[in-house]
Parts: sequence; C-alpha cells; structure tokens
Amino acid sequence: MLFNFPSLTDILYSLPGILLALSFHELAHGLVADMLGDPTARRAGRLTMNPVAHIDIIGFLALLLAGFGWAKPVPVNPFLLKGNRRVGIIAVSAAGPLANLVLAIAGAIVYGAVAATGLGGPIIARMVYELIWFNVILAVFNLIPIPPLDGSQILGALLPGSQEWLVKLQPYGVVILIVLLFTGVFSSIIGPPISLITRGLVNISYLVANIVH
Repeated sequence: MLFNFPSLTDILYSLPGILLALSFHELAHGLVADMLGDPTARRAGRLTMNPVAHIDIIGFLALLLAGFGWAKPVPVNPFLLKGNRRVGIIAVSAAGPLANLVLAIAGAIVYGAVAATGLGGPIIARMVYELIWFNVILAVFNLIPIPPLDGSQILGALLPGSQEWLVKLQPYGVVILIVLLFTGVFSSIIGPPISLITRGLVNISYLVANIVH
C-alpha cells in the first residue's frame, strides 16, 4: 500500500484537505502557545492559515505520494509559557490534534448537508470526505507517544521527572515510526481509534442530512 502511488485525480481531490489539515494543526499549536505567553511562533510568522508558512516540501511530497510525511513543526519555547509549565506543554501539544478533530467534525457537518442537498455534486462531496479522513488520521497519528509526535510531549509532561529517555529517543523517533509503518504495526495501533471516531462522524453526517433533507 505504501508504494501504490495515487493518481493525479486522487491527489487533486485530497490536496485541499491536506493543506487545510496541516495548516490548521500547526496554527493551533502556535495560537495556544501565544495565548500562554510564548510569542515564538508569532514572531516566526506561523500564526497563519497560509500553507506556505507550514509546509515542508519534502515532507509534503512524501505525504502526497506515500501517505507518510510531515510539516514544519511550530517553534515553541516552553520556558516562556505562563503558569504551570507542564500544563502549558500539554495544552500546546494537544492543540494540534484537537484542531484536526474540530475540522473533521466540521467536515462531517458539511458532508451531511452536501449529501442531503446535492450542492456541489460528487466533486465537493469527495473533497470533503478526503478532508474528514485525513484530519482523523492526522489527529490520531500525532497522539502516538513517540518523538517527535505531539503524543510524546504530552506523555513527557504527564509523567513525573525530566523524562530524559524521551529526549534520548528523539533522534530515533522517525526511524521507529517508519519501522512501525512498514511492519504494519501502525494499523493495529491507530486503526481502532480511527474506526471509532469515523463511526461518530458518520452519525453526525446522517443527523445533519436528516435535518437538512
């Protein structure tokens, strides 16, 4: 499946959803950090929905062609976060996945309305579907507690002590993720929560469709 490259049509359908998902994810990290007193992301010009500010070209192409990629991480200085630093780190780290879930829910509402009214036809319906699907995957994937994913930051802030083992694991995180991907372990890790969330979103779409119809 990794090397079953998508067609140009598939890429065009998924492109808007991917750009929105990545941009909203990174913007959410930066906004929460800024609200908690860390202006690093704002000063770096990352408090924007403009995908140019967030896209890493190599990671973006890998994502489009192989289904595994990355964006530019938003710079955050945890020492500038006001209040309880651990709580601040959790809030900033969780903001990205939560933003993707919000976007997925919004997509489910739009999908239900499109399905009921036929507005936009199958092209818009397919684009909205891709947006929902990618946002769910991005949210769940980023909560895996392996560096450099958001889940590792959340785990490090929740556990007592400095958690130096997470820092030492950082250089090997991407390699571990690739191994998990190639061995199919990812399917068993993120498959169940993705299915659960997807069922909930389907129910939301049906509810909206019944209301609009």
